[in-house]
Amino acid sequence: MRNYLTNRNDVFSLFDDALENFFSPVFFAPTKGEMKTDISQTEHAYNLAIDLPGFEKEDIELSLENGYLIVSAQKKENSEENYVRRERSFSCKRSYYVGDNVTEEQIKAKYLNGTLSIEVPKADKKQLPKKTINVD
Repeated sequence: MRNYLTNRNDVFSLFDDALENFFSPVFFAPTKGEMKTDISQTEHAYNLAIDLPGFEKEDIELSLENGYLIVSAQKKENSEENYVRRERSFSCKRSYYVGDNVTEEQIKAKYLNGTLSIEVPKADKKQLPKKTINVD
């Protein structure tokens, strides 16, 4: 049996590092059952599908800060309930690096049936002029 933990480069060599770094979360991977995300891409955009079951559209907030897309969701607590034990999550937050060239107006989001769909446009790749460095 092959040890995949020590041969990480072999296992993940098929993945594009640029895409992996582009959407890398600020925090560790989500805990079980919280904000699981699928990321796909088209020619012009990245598409995020985030599971947020049990939340209402009004409970979800998106913000863009220093190149990070921050997704947070928080349910309103019902203070009339007298809980003996409470295990279901009522708030969660996750951040994704989307780059400095994306603005709030360019990002499109839709919430339907417990899934938050977000479209983030790909940054235009500008060709930088070649610069030479003098050698002393």
